[in-house]
Amino acid sequence: MQLYEAVSPLDFRYYGGDENFMNRLLPYVSEAGYVTYQAKVEAALTRTLANYGVCSLEIADEVDQAVEQVTADAVYEEQKRIRHNIRSLVNVIRSKISPEARPYVHLFATSADILDTATALRFKALIENVIVPDMIELLRQLIILAREHAETPQIGRTHGQHAEPTTFGYALALYISRLGTRLEKIHEAGQNLRGQFSGAVGAFNGLSLIHENPEQIEADFLALLGLKPSDTHTSTQCVEPEFISDVAYHVTAAYTILANFADDMRHLYRTEIAEVGRKYNPKLVGSSTMPHKVNPEAYENIKSLWKAFVPRMQTVFMDSILEHQRDLTNSASSRFLTELLTAFDYSIYRLRRALDEMDVKIENMQRNLDMSAEDTIAEPIYLLMAYYGFPDAYDHTRKLIAQVHQTGKSLTTLLWEDETFQPFLEKLTEPQREALRTPMNYIGAAVRRTQATCDEWESRIENLYNT
Repeated sequence: MQLYEAVSPLDFRYYGGDENFMNRLLPYVSEAGYVTYQAKVEAALTRTLANYGVCSLEIADEVDQAVEQVTADAVYEEQKRIRHNIRSLVNVIRSKISPEARPYVHLFATSADILDTATALRFKALIENVIVPDMIELLRQLIILAREHAETPQIGRTHGQHAEPTTFGYALALYISRLGTRLEKIHEAGQNLRGQFSGAVGAFNGLSLIHENPEQIEADFLALLGLKPSDTHTSTQCVEPEFISDVAYHVTAAYTILANFADDMRHLYRTEIAEVGRKYNPKLVGSSTMPHKVNPEAYENIKSLWKAFVPRMQTVFMDSILEHQRDLTNSASSRFLTELLTAFDYSIYRLRRALDEMDVKIENMQRNLDMSAEDTIAEPIYLLMAYYGFPDAYDHTRKLIAQVHQTGKSLTTLLWEDETFQPFLEKLTEPQREALRTPMNYIGAAVRRTQATCDEWESRIENLYNT
């Protein structure tokens, strides 16, 4: 099949559409990669049996060499003949080893032992080698941008309307904190993925025939792969599903944060707001008919992909329900989890490029802030008057706002002319007076909290990176 004969847009347009991006994820999310991990698990199983004296170390060496030659093409060709995926893998391995070694491939195992352990192994590697590093780099970009604009004034918006002054850096700091927390959760969930080697109903029936402590065999087998069993060595033939659910949930939560950020930036692109844009590149086309257009297509793409993949979390939860010891109602649906992880990392990739190209329009932020400068002092007026004991500060401030509409005078003018407020205005400190004169003096702890947030997450991602 050629690339553009693929059905999924994820393959031909996003994942497969960028060779560098694809090559980084291919060892983990492709079917060829999955088969490779399954073969590694089979080799570790035989090695464990050799370590317990069930077969010789030479046989384990032979299986190690054989799995290096296993290809997805060969496994799938065998599967056409026998219609069983794991037995096809076993047959391919057995075809490459001596008759003496063949009995010990897949011995005491069931399909889920191989599949679930391989899934844990490859997703742990994907998170460790690709997703966590990419999230770290995204956070570093956001930290640089937030520090640069820690003091850049911006009008805050609630319900889509001008609210009170803040800074652009502080708006970014929120996303640094949210994404940083999810980064740690994703890393933790990846490290906590589990495998198993417990047989047909998960109760170690087969291994119990040869060893009084089969749980230790399972633990030693998984240790070879850098994994652990469930805390109590229990399963329903399949690994307890919540370990995978945790990964999917934290990725979905992080993806939602990306979509939220993309939405915010997309709205700031609006002509009537124009607080961010893209650095002009004459080679790029924004519209098929309007040559002047520069569209926020990266942010729109992230939001659009999120809509396609966030519902996959529901499938993950449904896959957690298996009847009795096992059924196959999750065998097809669970294969699509790789698409969620791939789309999420692709959106990180798109967002990082968009941040590199971002044009922060500081003059327009100041213009928009000035537009509502008079209105924004209404809150500090009410708060300060109430603080100094005025009994009906909120309602009296609203009366001043009504006078603004009736007389056309500014709120500042009406404030200082108001005889009822006058005794309380005399109590104001100079910084409090400045907050009523200049909106930029009413940004609270935005600058300090921006820098503190950046400091905190620089330290935490450095620790994670070193880990």
